[in-house]
This record gives sequence, structure tokens and C-alpha cells, in this order.
Amino acid sequence: MSTTNRLLTILLLGAACVAPARGQSAVAAEPVSLDSCRAMALANNKQLQIAGQAVKKAGYQNKEAFAAYLPAFDFAGGYMYNQRNISIFDSDQLLPTKTFDPAKGTYEFNLVTNPQTGMPVKGPNGQYIPSTVALIPKEAMTFDIHNVFFGAVTVTQPVFMGGKIVAMNRLTKAAKRLAESMHDAGAENVIYAVDAAYWQVVSLQAKHELAVSYVNLLDSLSHNVHLMVDEGVATRSDALTVDVKLNSAQVDLVKVENGLTLSRMLLAQTCGLPVNTVFPLADEGTALEETAGAYESAPVANSYDMNDVYARRPDLQALNEAVEIARQQKNVARASMLPNLAVVGAYSFSNPNMYDGFKKRVNGGFSVGAMLTIPLWHWGGNYNKYKAAESDEISRRLALEDAKDMVELQVNQAAFKTKEAQKTYDMTTSNLRKADENLRTARLAFREGMATTDNVMEAQTAWLKAHSEQIDAAIDMRLCQTYLEKSLGTLVP
Repeated sequence: MSTTNRLLTILLLGAACVAPARGQSAVAAEPVSLDSCRAMALANNKQLQIAGQAVKKAGYQNKEAFAAYLPAFDFAGGYMYNQRNISIFDSDQLLPTKTFDPAKGTYEFNLVTNPQTGMPVKGPNGQYIPSTVALIPKEAMTFDIHNVFFGAVTVTQPVFMGGKIVAMNRLTKAAKRLAESMHDAGAENVIYAVDAAYWQVVSLQAKHELAVSYVNLLDSLSHNVHLMVDEGVATRSDALTVDVKLNSAQVDLVKVENGLTLSRMLLAQTCGLPVNTVFPLADEGTALEETAGAYESAPVANSYDMNDVYARRPDLQALNEAVEIARQQKNVARASMLPNLAVVGAYSFSNPNMYDGFKKRVNGGFSVGAMLTIPLWHWGGNYNKYKAAESDEISRRLALEDAKDMVELQVNQAAFKTKEAQKTYDMTTSNLRKADENLRTARLAFREGMATTDNVMEAQTAWLKAHSEQIDAAIDMRLCQTYLEKSLGTLVP
């Protein structure tokens, strides 16, 4: 189906969804193909939408990891109120002075001398007493720090982080690929669920038509038997036997109708439509020969290149990416045991500042440096962390190998089931021709009076069984082929 036709079908279905809001079943006029059902399910499935967001999340995390290669610019600022000012001295300070002595050519302290001896005089504390002093008032060395503003603009450039940045970039890339593989695997599961629901509806619709035909056969037989009873050529017991069989067939018809209604609900829900939405399917009116014949011309291979299958399977791709993630997590753990080196630059400022005396204005300056961190001894903590990550990598590799073995078994089983489904369909087709001929012969013999009602009903039951088995076989062929494609990884969303 072309894209235009698909869009038209989806629009028709969307318009048909108004009726269920009023408690009525919506009916789409145009038959909907299997491809259209797949497209609607992929577009409306909530789990796939969640998986799509996981892909976006992984992409953002990869960009976040790449940003660690680049320098980081930061600004930090603050304000602080202090109750008290800061003072360097607790009281006024008296500093001794010096005078230049030309005879000695040096500065000498101005000290009190003994007039008699000319020697400096010491005070009670054992210190010489200066004759002149310089006064430094306490107020001159008291600074107003009631309101302090400060800030800094910093730039940090990692130089060597032990390989952690490289490992994180590779890890997030693998995580993104893992999310994409999980999305593809989910899409395959949705397609398989849609196919199962689609062909279930087709099967039950065919069985409904078969049940109607069977009821009509029994009704016609009942009518003829009742006429024969009136003419005395049949017994009342014969009529009751046919009527019981007719009632049983009518009950079975109701069961098929109920199952068909529930199956249509399931298909609508799988396609993301209201459950009461009813729409005809393109394969409902298709002959079973056409339904099954599409795959008879595509024989199942006797063997497959498993390496190609492994490369196509999204679930195996997801496991492979999980192994890569574990390997990079091991590298991250190893980085914690290696030195880290970074270059740091900053412009710091404050108000008040003391760059040129104590002044109440904004002023600052640049600074550049390097920071080196070398792990020395952590009591084996970092090493054990590394070994734990290594064990996790090994376990994920083993899980991948185990999954490959299971996939190989799955492919072989799917191919076997597909071949058997084709054989079963051929057998049911042959049985159906015989059952048709048997019913025709029995009805002709009954009209000629050479067969009883039991003979006719046995032929009708065999006819019903043959048709039902052919329907099941034809649908089973389609589902087996879809499952084989899913197993081979060729069920492309």
C-alpha cells in the first residue's frame, strides 16, 4: 500500500473513532491492510514511544559526556553580613623611632639614656625605653567588613582524567545504540502482535462464514427431514436428532461471533485505536488459497548463516552493546586508580578589597594554576571496584554467547515449524476436496433414499472439520512465516 493510501486509511479510522465516544461501534468504510495495521500500531504503541524517549535520553547523555572534553566556565558569588568590624590591634600602638647616625652611617633607635653614663635605660619589663614614639591609633587599623560582596569566574580544562572522559563517551554511545536496538526489538514484538491479532480476526471471520454455511446446511437438512416425517418416510427421532445438531451449530455460531467481536477489540487496541472501533480487513474476503499461497512460492531454506542472523537481531545487538557498556564501565573504574590533572584559571573579586590597601569598592585579579590528584592508598577500594566491573563484563559476554545459542535453536525451530505448516496446509487442502466430494455424495444419496440422516450429518461434520482445519492451517502458515522472519531478524519495522 502506498504512503498516500496508508494516510487515507489512518484518517478514515481516526474519523471513525468519534462514534465509540457515544457508546457506538465505529465502522471504517475502506478495508485496512496488514501493513496499515502495522503502521498504526508502531505509531500509537505507548511502549515504543517510551523506547523512543529512551533513545533521545541516551543521545542527550552522549552529548553531556562529550562536553567533558571542553573547558568548563563557572561563576560563583556571594554576600556576607558581619556583626563586628575587624581590627588588627586591640588598642593604640606606640612604635619606637630611629634617627640616622652619620658617624655610624646607620639608623639608631631613639632611646632614653642615663645622663651620667649615657647608656640606654631599661624599663621594668627589661626593654629599652624609647625617647620618641610613633602613634598608630586603633581606629586607623580597624576595617569595615559589615557588608562583604565577593565572586569569582573560573575556567577548568581537564588535561588527563585517567581515561575516564574517553570511556564515558564510548559508554554513552554504546548506551544510545543499546536504546535503539531495544526500540527495534520492541517494534518487532509489536509487529508480531499485530500480525497475530490481524490473522486471528481473519481466521474467525472465515470460521464465522463457515459456521453460517454449516447452520444453513443443517437447517436445510432439518427442513427436508421434517417433510419426510410428514410423509411417513422418516421418524420423529430423526427430526429431533437433526434439530439438536442444528441447535448445537447455532450455539457454536454465537460463540464464533463473540470470539470475532473480542478479536476485533484486541486488534483495535493493538493498533492504538478505541476498542469499539470496527474496520474491515483487506484479507477478510480473500480466498484462503491466496492467503496461504503467498508463502508457498517462498520455500524455507535448509540452513542459514547464523553470523548474518546475529548481526540482524536487535536483541543480540542490544546484548552486544551491553557488553561494550560493561567494558567502558571497567575503564571508568580503572580511571579512579590513575592520576588526574586539570588546568584552572580564575578571576576573583570582592568589595571591600585589599589589593591596594583596604578600600570599599570592587576590585579583583586573575590567577592560573594546575591541580594534580594522585591516588595513593584506599585500602583496595578502587582495585576491587575495577575487578567487580571486570566480572560484570565477563558475565555479560557469557549472556551474549548463551543468547546466540538460543537464537540458533529458535531459528531452526521456526524453520521446522514453517515447513510443517506448509505440509499441514497441503494435507488439509487435500482433505477438504475429499470432504466436499463426500458431502455431495451423501446429500445425493439422501435424496435418493439410500442414506440416512446420520450419514448426511457425519458428512457435514467432516466437511466442517476439513474447512476449519484448512482455515487454521492457512493462518498458521502466515504466523509461522512471520515468526521465522522475526527469528531471522528480517521483520523490519
